[in-house]
Amino acid sequence: MPTPNGESAAIEGAQQAPVSVSQLLRSVRDTLERRFPLMWVAGEISNFTRAASGHWYFTLKDDDAQVDCVMFRGRAAYLDWTPKEGARVEARALVTLYEPRGRFQLNVETMRHAGLGPLYERFLRLREQLAREGLFDAAAKREPPAHPRAIGVLTSLAAAALRDVLTTLARRNPSLPVIVYPVPVQGEGAAERIAAMLRTANARAECDVLLLVRGGGSLEDLWQFNEQAVARAIRASRIPVVVGVGHETDFTIADFAADRRAPTPTAAAELVSAPRAELIARVAELALRAGRESLRRIGYAMQTVDGLARRLVHPAERIHASRQLVGQLAARLASANARQLDAVAARLERLRTGLAGLDPSAVLARGYSITRNGAGEVLRDAARVAEGERLVTTLSKGWIESEARRKGS
Repeated sequence: MPTPNGESAAIEGAQQAPVSVSQLLRSVRDTLERRFPLMWVAGEISNFTRAASGHWYFTLKDDDAQVDCVMFRGRAAYLDWTPKEGARVEARALVTLYEPRGRFQLNVETMRHAGLGPLYERFLRLREQLAREGLFDAAAKREPPAHPRAIGVLTSLAAAALRDVLTTLARRNPSLPVIVYPVPVQGEGAAERIAAMLRTANARAECDVLLLVRGGGSLEDLWQFNEQAVARAIRASRIPVVVGVGHETDFTIADFAADRRAPTPTAAAELVSAPRAELIARVAELALRAGRESLRRIGYAMQTVDGLARRLVHPAERIHASRQLVGQLAARLASANARQLDAVAARLERLRTGLAGLDPSAVLARGYSITRNGAGEVLRDAARVAEGERLVTTLSKGWIESEARRKGS
């Protein structure tokens, strides 16, 4: 028989209003997301699928359990590598519930290779430190020469990257000298040896540009290129340094310090070597332009000579022309003197005529006379003459002395 307490619980449960499935799952989802904040979860990837929408779906598992995961397109775009089946990773995820299917899952925000969390954080700290020091400033970086006389390659002699670089350079420009500076590019102590080889290449000064290259690999494989000894040696190099390490999605501290970063070793070789066919075509074009310019300048010179030839006259002709000019000038001078003399003569005549008109003798010749008193003053007014005063009258010819007997006004 049920106990009184059991009966009470059954009655209470029967009286509670039922909830919908969606309400229940939403409540469970909210509880999970409150209870478990963003956390790092380690496991192995399986059943990886990239949907047409760009979202990633996969399972994260270990030896005893597994959980469904989704990484939405917006988050996946920030990841510079693509997860592979069986890869061990650490996923930073939100524990949640996919309500339409009632399925427990992880919403992944980001991922990293398992065990590389501290190493990657060390990479970020070093990158930030060197950036603050100005080691990555664009103003300090130099453009590699467009047509280097020789190219230096720093890498391991056994590296596939060396074969890729040499093959590319031989294909593009086989006449370009290449000097290989062998150095280990992986393992303990490789960073110091790379830095030392960079200093050696600078001391030998055999090249116009240096390529520091190696193939792809994990973060641990590429770690020697994240050591600050390499970054500082790159910036201290007097020769421009092009770094081509790993694949296009791999970035190292050396990439940031380099004068130029190439996504792959092959791309580094292509960056510093113009194709031979392109150079030949360029030379042919320049030769054609030089020929045209030479012909144009010769044409201009010939035109100048023709112009000077037209201006060139035989000395006898120049003397004859000079004599003609002298004769013309003499004639013009004589004519000018004659005109000037005529003008002077005419002026003199005008002056003479005017002077003659002012000559008193000319007036006297017309029948006029001049009468003066005893003091020799010319008389113009009869009132100034006294009766019996002695007068002298000048005529055109001769003079008459008389005595005033009578006067009138």
